[in-house]
Amino acid sequence: MNYLITFLIGMVPLIELRGAVPYAIATGIPMWQAIVIGVIANMLPVPIIFFFARRVLEWGADKPVIGGFFTWCLKKGHSGGEKLKKTAGEKGLFWALLIFVGIPLPGTGAWTGTLAASILDWDFKNSVIAVMLGVILAGLIMGTLTVLGLGAFLG
Repeated sequence: MNYLITFLIGMVPLIELRGAVPYAIATGIPMWQAIVIGVIANMLPVPIIFFFARRVLEWGADKPVIGGFFTWCLKKGHSGGEKLKKTAGEKGLFWALLIFVGIPLPGTGAWTGTLAASILDWDFKNSVIAVMLGVILAGLIMGTLTVLGLGAFLG
């Protein structure tokens, strides 16, 4: 059951690996299994986010109940992407996206990174590779910090 809960936590936006890996390790799942489960769960929604989230968010941005949240998501993705582009330049976008996703801080991660890549019309293949490597990096960081007893500081 802890494996399933770990998997589901890994798919939740904003929590992602920052919650899945420490939870898994705390419930007795070995670190490497926790990271693998978390990475797979966190990557599962990435293609859907890349291809559909932007369209859904743009569609719902002017709707009465959901408009405010959808607009916030679009702005968050756009501002994150613009920051990456400004900081890294066109040639450094791959590495910037990888690091943005890989540093496990609130507001960064696969969901936000993929949304930013989608909103800014970045290349799908390169975006997914950068996000996947970033997710692996975040998993390694969270696993190491959790084993050292410091996981709560970044999660």
